[in-house]
Amino acid sequence: MTSSANAPQAVDEVVDLVSRLIQFDTSNTGEPETTKGEEDCAKWVAQMLEEVGYTTQYVESGRPGRGNLFARLPGPPDSDRGALLIHAHLDVVPAEPDDWSVHPFSGSVADGYIWGRGAVDMKDMAGMALALARQFKRDGTVPPREIVFAFLADEEAGGTWGSHWLVENRPDLFEGITEAVGEVGGFSLTVDRPDGTQRRLYLVETAEKGLSWMRLTADATAGHGSFLHSDNAVTEIAEAVARIGRHTFPLVISDSVAEFLQVVSAETGLDFNPETPDLETALFKLGNLARIIGATLRDTANPTMLQAGYKANVIPQKAHAVIDCRVLPGRQQAFEAEIDELIGPNVTREWITHLDSYETSFDGDLVDAMNEAILAHDPDGKTVPYMLSAGTDAKAFAKLGIRCFGFAPLQLPPDLDFAALFHGVDERVPVDAVLFGTKVFEHFLLHS
Repeated sequence: MTSSANAPQAVDEVVDLVSRLIQFDTSNTGEPETTKGEEDCAKWVAQMLEEVGYTTQYVESGRPGRGNLFARLPGPPDSDRGALLIHAHLDVVPAEPDDWSVHPFSGSVADGYIWGRGAVDMKDMAGMALALARQFKRDGTVPPREIVFAFLADEEAGGTWGSHWLVENRPDLFEGITEAVGEVGGFSLTVDRPDGTQRRLYLVETAEKGLSWMRLTADATAGHGSFLHSDNAVTEIAEAVARIGRHTFPLVISDSVAEFLQVVSAETGLDFNPETPDLETALFKLGNLARIIGATLRDTANPTMLQAGYKANVIPQKAHAVIDCRVLPGRQQAFEAEIDELIGPNVTREWITHLDSYETSFDGDLVDAMNEAILAHDPDGKTVPYMLSAGTDAKAFAKLGIRCFGFAPLQLPPDLDFAALFHGVDERVPVDAVLFGTKVFEHFLLHS
């Protein structure tokens, strides 16, 4: 390793890089025709990397403007270890400026926070990865293994025109990669101990639920609104949606969730035993994060869209609904059987989007490196696995046999409602959390 005299380190420029990334409006509407900004942002990332000596590769994933950027930092020439993929998506969900305290694409740094859409999902990690990639190249760092940095499009719409397209059409971009690290992990959860002290647990994502968006359709005979109608498409779809919306799926504890509950029980002295009669209520003792953890105990199917009719006095021939389904590992077949019972014989279903669940074990050298990196900067911290109730680009990379984790380290204030910031109004990330995360991530990459 060599050092460049007077060269800025990652912690010196990471806040500015996160802010500048947020200033690119990369809103993903879910419609390719109206999604914008990914190309400009990816090419700016390329400029930042090429400025310090990287050779980058810009790839459009199936449609013009769906920009993805790749750069590789070689490891030891004699290493036989697989490469490590560090991936971050550049797209964000849309934001309505009138709802915000600051403009959502201002990247404002104020009151100890970096503000804007994407601050936690996930331009904070993109900025940390970019800052460290620049530092490593300036310093001539040779990491223990090759690192592949990937900045991706379309994650917020399921990755159809991003990671999944790349995996299916450009698998060469992932050649030699055996493990991957992405978003929604490594953040701290502060819990109260029985002795009156507190401990920060750092949640590493080892699993995520399947993501399936389902369209329901009811067919009936069209007719005049004043007549008697025994088959009404609106009635059929409304009843099916109500049954699904009120249904409670069975409690199923996966390995990742079981290990999380075991650690939290030991740390807090509270009873989070899976056999506890009212486990979901007990989880709210963990605070705001209970909304995420609670959603990993069961499958969920939430109605989100309804469409029917075109005139007040016309019985429509068709009525539609969309259901957001999140399915636990190993539950897909049983989940579909329950759904078929709920919708009944007069409603049909189809998958608009269907992405499998994913789970890996909380062990191995990479997990050890995560824990060591946390302990190096928070000696009383502890890493613990958990399941994400949503989905990430890991679903695509798992198809290539890549082992995936979520680890974007952040040390958060105990009272911060972190879950509410994802896709929320006034999304923001603490400056100190980003600085902490950059130091932890540096340690991790240099010992992974």
